[in-house]
Amino acid sequence: MSRKLTRIAVLVSVGRHPISGVARYSRNDAAALEIGRTLSRQLGARLDTLHAGDPLNPALEDYLALGAERVEVLTCGEDDDAVAVLAVRLQDYDLVLTGTCAEGAFDSGMLPYQLADALGYPLLGAAVEASVAEGRVTVRQFLPKGVRRRVEAALPAVVAVHPLASVTPRYAYARQQAGSIDVSHVNPPASAAAGQWTVAAAQRKPVRLAAEEKRSGHARMLSATTTESRGGSVVIEGTSVEKAQVILGYLREHQLIDY
Repeated sequence: MSRKLTRIAVLVSVGRHPISGVARYSRNDAAALEIGRTLSRQLGARLDTLHAGDPLNPALEDYLALGAERVEVLTCGEDDDAVAVLAVRLQDYDLVLTGTCAEGAFDSGMLPYQLADALGYPLLGAAVEASVAEGRVTVRQFLPKGVRRRVEAALPAVVAVHPLASVTPRYAYARQQAGSIDVSHVNPPASAAAGQWTVAAAQRKPVRLAAEEKRSGHARMLSATTTESRGGSVVIEGTSVEKAQVILGYLREHQLIDY
């Protein structure tokens, strides 16, 4: 028997303006909120907007203006594990929507994956559209070079929305005044590894590893408009150790690491 979608949660974070650095809503999470609002209207499901962090952050009011009737803030300090806090609160939800990555500058984008693992839900990433029918969620995924594909999973599930999602959030000051920000306290289980964490400001921007390009300029221009193979390999079979060895072999072959 298929599961009917009755509860949707949208996770929102605090973004940062790329020029001024002023806190604001995350455009990625705003797209997730708009998709959640659309699904809620279509299916008659309850929609809750959640944030783990500081309830006094003024950027949260932007989500009220973008259509959230209320934002429930789960109190969480900078040194706390936000995934553990959210996992406790999201136990009974059918669909969890979140952005692919926050806009704090050096965010890892790991929260959707860690949250799906903690809940035991399947994860559908890089979604630009989402629909629900017969107890399953179907998304259209963003792939490089304009390629798209449809994938689906059984509910409950976590969907990470891509920044280029095909929705247009609309800001309304009246909705901001009518909405509310409520505070909830959740007691997650203690993490054994929390005592080993070290939090510090980033010293430099992360460097993306890329193999040296040895093709001609004409060949590089052709590859930008075609989907030809670049000579890589797709490793599906084998253990996680064997797959890691393949990655290390590639890095050593192109002299991207020296160990």
